[in-house]
Amino acid sequence: MNVLYQTQATATGGRTGKAFTADGAFSVTLVTPKELGGPGGDGNNPEQLFASGYAACFLGALKFVAGQRKVKVSDDSTVTATVGIGKRDDGQGFGLDVALAVALPGVDPDIARELVDQAHVVCPYSHLARNGLDVRLSLAA
Repeated sequence: MNVLYQTQATATGGRTGKAFTADGAFSVTLVTPKELGGPGGDGNNPEQLFASGYAACFLGALKFVAGQRKVKVSDDSTVTATVGIGKRDDGQGFGLDVALAVALPGVDPDIARELVDQAHVVCPYSHLARNGLDVRLSLAA
């Protein structure tokens, strides 16, 4: 794959800690939800960050495929990602459950369905969800 953009983020403290990007443009306080045994309260969690990223990326993919087809996508269009976490059925850890709700006001429903289906092919988050991802692991010096 020809990488066009790359970023780097570091987390400290795990689910209750901090995360920040190397360029300093983004920093977040992480708090484990009460439902997962944490303190809850002010802060965000990885599932919220994933939901935000997936929703934004999928909407970008929708706009991309709509542009290719010369279909106008309203500025009021939205993608809402619902992300859940729970124990996997195989007992080996945790998994994610994801649902995307897409609103394309003013677009014919049949055309909207085609755009959503094509965006699901184009979106890298969707590709990850369908096909997995090869992750290179290393120990930092």
